[in-house]
Amino acid sequence: MTVALIVLGAAVGAPLRYLADRAVQARHDTPFPWGTLTVNVAGSALLGFLAGLPVPDGVMAVAGTGFCGALTTYSTMGYETVRLVEEGARFHAVANVVVSVAAGLGAAYCGLAVARALA
Repeated sequence: MTVALIVLGAAVGAPLRYLADRAVQARHDTPFPWGTLTVNVAGSALLGFLAGLPVPDGVMAVAGTGFCGALTTYSTMGYETVRLVEEGARFHAVANVVVSVAAGLGAAYCGLAVARALA
């Protein structure tokens, strides 16, 4: 049953990641991967929020592991960083790593803090 919940959450999270990434990136004329950063920060905040709530295992499987796991895409962040280096955009590559990690951790912490304040 847990695997089915994870698959269900991922089936929603993955297309949403793609659509949100494309929508955000289309609004920026820069090599910096704003779309990937956006979905990673949003997913980190949501996962932090879920982690701070007393949610049942099934909810964490579908929303946390499935949805947030498919929404966030740190493998794409890694790929885009390598691509930026190969294109000579070293500043953007370093900024991508630093901002992605710092913003993701910060968003997760903020989500956790909000959940704890509400619980």
